[in-house]
Amino acid sequence: MAQLVKLVDYVSRYENDLTRYPTQFIRLKRYQWKRIKNQWEHGADLHVEQAAIFPEDVQERSRWYTVLFGKWRKRRDVEFAQEFTVSEDGAEDQDDDLDFQASISGQPLNVEQLKKAYRDQLFQFQLKWASSTLYDRSRVDPKYFSDPLLKQLTLRLPDSFLLFYYPIVKVNKAPVELDIILLAPTTCYCITVLEDERLAAYIGTGERFWLKKFGDQEEKVLNPTIALSRMEKVVSSFFKAAKVEIPIKKLIVSRTGYIDYPGTPFEVTTIDRKTYEQWLTKLCSNPSPMKHTQFKAAQAILDHAQTTAMSRLFDAEEIVEE
Repeated sequence: MAQLVKLVDYVSRYENDLTRYPTQFIRLKRYQWKRIKNQWEHGADLHVEQAAIFPEDVQERSRWYTVLFGKWRKRRDVEFAQEFTVSEDGAEDQDDDLDFQASISGQPLNVEQLKKAYRDQLFQFQLKWASSTLYDRSRVDPKYFSDPLLKQLTLRLPDSFLLFYYPIVKVNKAPVELDIILLAPTTCYCITVLEDERLAAYIGTGERFWLKKFGDQEEKVLNPTIALSRMEKVVSSFFKAAKVEIPIKKLIVSRTGYIDYPGTPFEVTTIDRKTYEQWLTKLCSNPSPMKHTQFKAAQAILDHAQTTAMSRLFDAEEIVEE
C-alpha cells in the first residue's frame, strides 16, 4: 500500500518526520491486520486481550523455550499495542483521528473479503494521516474519499512507494500546482492524468492543444506535455538544490481512455486503457525496499510544499500558511 505523503496543500504527518512515519505506518498496518485476522479466525481480539497467543505457539507449547518465547512475544505485542493506543492524558483524547483501530464490518466469507474491507478502512485512515497532525488539521474535500485513482494507487502499490497527489509547491514564493509525483525506491515518476469520459480517445500532437473524441463529439484539450514538462522542471530544480540524484520519468496516463500520440517524445511514456493494468502490475512487482535517496528526494519536495491548516488545540479559524 503506497504511502500518501502529501495531498494537495493539506498538512501531513510526514512533514514532521519523514524518516519515522513510513516505518511506523508499515508496522501499524501489519499489526492491525494481524489483530483483525486473528479476531475473524478465532473470535479473539489481540488488542483487547493484549496479544493473544497464535496457533503456531500452541503447537509447541510443551517445550520450555516456547513458553519463554510466548511470554516475550506477549510482552512485545502489548508494548506495540500500547504504542498505537491513545493515551488518556494525551492531547489526542480530544480527537482520535490519529488512532487507527480496524474492525470487522459486515460478515466477510473469506480472507479476501476481510482483506478488502480492511484495506478500505486503512485508506480512510491514510487520508486522515495526510490531512492532520497532533496540532494541526486541514479541511479535506470529500471527493478524495471516493477518488478512484487515488484509491487505486494507494491500495495497489507497494509500501515502499511515496505518493504526492496534486501537491502545491512554492517556486520563488509563488504557489505552483503540480499533478502526481510517485517516488519509487529508485525512480521518480511525474504523472499527468487524462481522465474525463470513459472510452474517450485523445489524439496527440506537438501543438498547444490535443483533440479529444468522445462518440460524435470533438473538443480541444490542453496538451498534457506542457504541464508534464513544467512539473519535471520544478521537481528537477528541487532535487538539484538538495543534491539528489534520482532518475525522473514522465508519464501521461489515461485509465479509462485511449491515447494516440504518434510523435511521442522519447522522454515521455503514454499509458492508456490498453496498457494501464500492465504498467500498474509491473510497479506492484517491484521488490525493492525504501532507499536513502528516495527519502532525500521526498524531503526535497516537502521542503517546498505549501501547507494550509488550522490549529487543533484552539478553536481559532485562522489559516496557517507554511
